[in-house]
Amino acid sequence: MKIARLGDQGQEIPVVIALDSAGVERVYDARPVTSAIDGAFLSNDGIAALRTALANESLPVLDNADGLRIGSPISRPNNVVCVGMNYAAHAAESGAEPPTSPVVFLKPNNTVSGPFDAAPIPPNSAKYDWEVELGIVVGREVSYLSDVSEAASAVAGYLIANDLSEREYQLPGAAGQWTKGKSLPKSTPLGPWFVPADAIDASNLQLQTWVNGEPRQNSNTADLIFDVPTIIHHLSQYMVLEAGDVILTGTPEGVALSGRFPYIQDGDVVEVEIAGLGRQRQEFFRAAPAAQEA
Repeated sequence: MKIARLGDQGQEIPVVIALDSAGVERVYDARPVTSAIDGAFLSNDGIAALRTALANESLPVLDNADGLRIGSPISRPNNVVCVGMNYAAHAAESGAEPPTSPVVFLKPNNTVSGPFDAAPIPPNSAKYDWEVELGIVVGREVSYLSDVSEAASAVAGYLIANDLSEREYQLPGAAGQWTKGKSLPKSTPLGPWFVPADAIDASNLQLQTWVNGEPRQNSNTADLIFDVPTIIHHLSQYMVLEAGDVILTGTPEGVALSGRFPYIQDGDVVEVEIAGLGRQRQEFFRAAPAAQEA
């Protein structure tokens, strides 16, 4: 079962993608169960309710699904929490030592976009970069977990993300700040769907990136320095994680920051994929500066 949201921005409807009794994949309208895929849905056992509705054949097939835009599978999260430098090889290509404790930062939730939406390069950007990442969808509120073993029950599911980053804004000099480099419009494409946690082994998933069809990143979540339970337990010591929050777990080596590849240019196409979680495709364009008032 895959959970998604389809439709124009701001008008997305919830759907479930699953096999029918004949083994054919169908897109089912989930509105008989919920009007939104959000924190309230997740914390009220919404995934179980969708499974029951599928089993009872009470969800109608959405006939026009192929013609609809694919949005983020989660309505705007309350928080997008990110872990940096979580693959040793990526830390090395960034000129840093692997961290001994998770590096944590936040992205504004208004950066979230659909997985196939056109992606703007900031008007003054020279170093816009891709980052394929495994995303965790939080399913219940957690705070001050006493043990790592408690963390698994907080995971509703997993999705793919592209943590687009402007390195000139993020890193060099006194003005370089992670928040500046990670907060740009449509810089967090999510989806195309999320998969319930019990349906996928997040500890062994291949992650890949292509730019204009040429391979860039190729790694596996088995190489994470801090795994999913460790990340959730650690974050719970410093913040309240809420149902519907999304946690990005870090990117592997193969980004433009390494110096091996050019940064994203106007007209480039970036594709990212995680096994079992789908594939994204963004076409990039140079955003125009805001017009000056007369």
